Amino acid sequence: MLVTDVSVRCATLDDVPALVVLMAAFYAESCYPLDNEWASGSFRKLLSNPSLGCAWLASAGGNAIGHAVLTARYTMEHGASSGYVDDLYVEPEYRRRGVGFALLEMLFRECRVRELASVYVEAGRSNRPALALYAKFGLAPVTDGRVLLTGPLRESGT
Repeated sequence: MLVTDVSVRCATLDDVPALVVLMAAFYAESCYPLDNEWASGSFRKLLSNPSLGCAWLASAGGNAIGHAVLTARYTMEHGASSGYVDDLYVEPEYRRRGVGFALLEMLFRECRVRELASVYVEAGRSNRPALALYAKFGLAPVTDGRVLLTGPLRESGT
């Protein structure tokens, strides 16, 4: 069943508290702690500098029910800027009702406006609903043998 009273709009600095609440719920699902002060600062930095990306907020009945975050970066692989779906979260009671799709529609529209060459996203292999949603936008798991590595930057020599 699709939700009909949902609105999706670009997030502003005034939305930071609602975005942090949604991000905390998103992190809690994976048992990751979230420093709310850090998250607030991160959203303020992103929303204050459009070259970094942007965020969208989905609401129903005046309540925030989901968000999506796009970050942009230059990639040598494409010789152009690429997008990264940094966060996509929808409150459980609104899932599989079109809210995530509506958020991604806005995100991909922005990708086209920015003329991004590609879009990346991380999703758990067992998260079939997320994988199916991303497939609707043409995203597929990388099958060329690459492995994503990550880690904090350390001072040189340590």
